[in-house]
Amino acid sequence: MIRNLRWWIGGLLFASTVINYIDRQTLSVLAPFLKDQYHWTNEDYGTILLAFRVAYTIMQMVSGRFIDWMGTRRGLSITVTWYSVVAMLTSGVQGIMSFRVFRFLLGMGEAANWPGAAKAVAEWFPDRERAWAVAMFDSGSSVGGAVAPFLVLFLFRTFGSWRPAFIITGSLGFLWLVAWRILYRPPQKHPRISPGELEYIRQGQASATPVDGKENVGWSTLLRYRQAWGIIIGRTLLDPYWFLIAEWFGIYLVSKGIKPEDSVMAFWVPFMAGDLGNFFGGGLSSFWIKRGWPVGKARRAVLWIFGPSMLLLIPAAFASNKLVLVGLIGYATFAYAACSTMFLSLPADVFQSRAVASVSGLSGTGAGIGTLISTYLIARVSTRYSFQPIIIAASIIPCVATLIFVTMVRRGKKPDPNGLLQEF
Repeated sequence: MIRNLRWWIGGLLFASTVINYIDRQTLSVLAPFLKDQYHWTNEDYGTILLAFRVAYTIMQMVSGRFIDWMGTRRGLSITVTWYSVVAMLTSGVQGIMSFRVFRFLLGMGEAANWPGAAKAVAEWFPDRERAWAVAMFDSGSSVGGAVAPFLVLFLFRTFGSWRPAFIITGSLGFLWLVAWRILYRPPQKHPRISPGELEYIRQGQASATPVDGKENVGWSTLLRYRQAWGIIIGRTLLDPYWFLIAEWFGIYLVSKGIKPEDSVMAFWVPFMAGDLGNFFGGGLSSFWIKRGWPVGKARRAVLWIFGPSMLLLIPAAFASNKLVLVGLIGYATFAYAACSTMFLSLPADVFQSRAVASVSGLSGTGAGIGTLISTYLIARVSTRYSFQPIIIAASIIPCVATLIFVTMVRRGKKPDPNGLLQEF
């Protein structure tokens, strides 16, 4: 038996997200050097990001259904293998077109990480611990984003070339696969879970227990739910902020006269702030739930606090001092991450287990569409004007996402004919 096995599972999900983001951030960290080598403009670089985002957006919806169909263990095994191979093969690309092709293929594989992790959390964690578990795996994006500059720049300097960085970071997924295949099973089938922990999980999921014998739920059914649309639209508006930081922050610092070689710590701050925000938001809502608050009230309270506080990002659009600039962006990313943890918890909070990955995938598709639009606009506006209007917009839109969530994601008075909604 393994004590607290569910947290070992949570650790695996965290590690998967770290590796996912290191693979993704390898290009972002190397972008200033690649731009010089290949003479790319911001719009050229934006087309590479768009190739990734198109595939990621399409596959978010497909991968959610894929994970519900294949099961969490097998589905994530397949997708992690796919994107690890693609990341390593990126070392052989020769120009902008091949970068676009391989980023498209990478997006196809990486899209399954969040729906798969959301489904694993729904299987393994009781209601009162779910936000902590979501914060754990989602914080991997911040940790991966923070580790990537140190690791990738070290590899770049060690080998004198950017190509080995893709090979080495891409190989990390295969190490994770070994641990995943050994450790992961659904709790009711796991040979190393204690009877006490299994009972603890079951009791904590009394309202979320899937009904045996029922098939997975189709998209057409899910899209009849106002709650599903609230989750989808909310993430469509909220998630582009993160990809502004993850994919453009290095170039933004250069536009402010801060060189990549001299800005590793500045690059690190927003990602660490995001990591803290994940756990603070998850911990705060879990604290209120333990004190007797309904799950929905606790989630909404966190969003009401941190969504509007992202307006503090507006002064960053006009700041010239490096410490002030990085500090404001760091706080905004902290606030974003607290909100993001709530949004990622929602599919498992609101819907029964058999629909969780599909709802998560649909919301990921919405996030992908929002990020596609924002990536195009960022590339165009930053090339023709500056990053200033981009930063201002990034501070206002999360407030709209918060308002949509608290309005739409509530349990209605009408009975649910499909039995998909939980008490929320």
